[in-house]
Amino acid sequence: MADTSSPAPNTRRPTREEAEQAVRVLLSWAGEDPEREGLLDTPSRVARAYEEFFQGYAVNPEDLLQRTFSEVEDYDEIVLLRDIRFESHCEHHMAPIIGRAHVAYLPRRRVVGISKLARLVDAYARRFQIQERLTAQIANTIDSVLQPHGTAVIIEAGHQCMTTRGVHRPGVSMVTSRMLGVFRENSDTRKELMAMLNRPTIGELSA
Repeated sequence: MADTSSPAPNTRRPTREEAEQAVRVLLSWAGEDPEREGLLDTPSRVARAYEEFFQGYAVNPEDLLQRTFSEVEDYDEIVLLRDIRFESHCEHHMAPIIGRAHVAYLPRRRVVGISKLARLVDAYARRFQIQERLTAQIANTIDSVLQPHGTAVIIEAGHQCMTTRGVHRPGVSMVTSRMLGVFRENSDTRKELMAMLNRPTIGELSA
């Protein structure tokens, strides 16, 4: 799947000043006075916030998975990192998407540090996204770089473009999944993954 969430090549990036001016225009369009005291610093604050929200564009996700651990190359059971909280933005309305991702793979040889899986989720989430593409990008990158026996990604998220506008349905979440390799082809492996996902969390065990 093509990475259509990345900026087009050779596209000139606007300057910080141009970005801040765009915020002033938007404030005026909304009916506000950008020169009002409470809004004077808003353009620069929004620009700084956007630098954080969309820092995924500056990351090559594949680079995050290059370092693997040779001492665990014979590990051949499911690796699952669940409940990875992430924040993204809908590319249609620029509204927040907040959710959690479960990422699993069955190693063939290469095993990565678990923090790299969380960073991979962030690298794709911190861009303008749709959830279906986000799910596929995470799974496809793991599958391409690590070449495991199988990869599985399940994402559940709330979309403020649906909860705070339009149909106004608070509390509704969207679930997407992408199963590759043995997770797609072998029902027993898929059932094992689902059983792992349904086990109590550490917080539930200590409650």
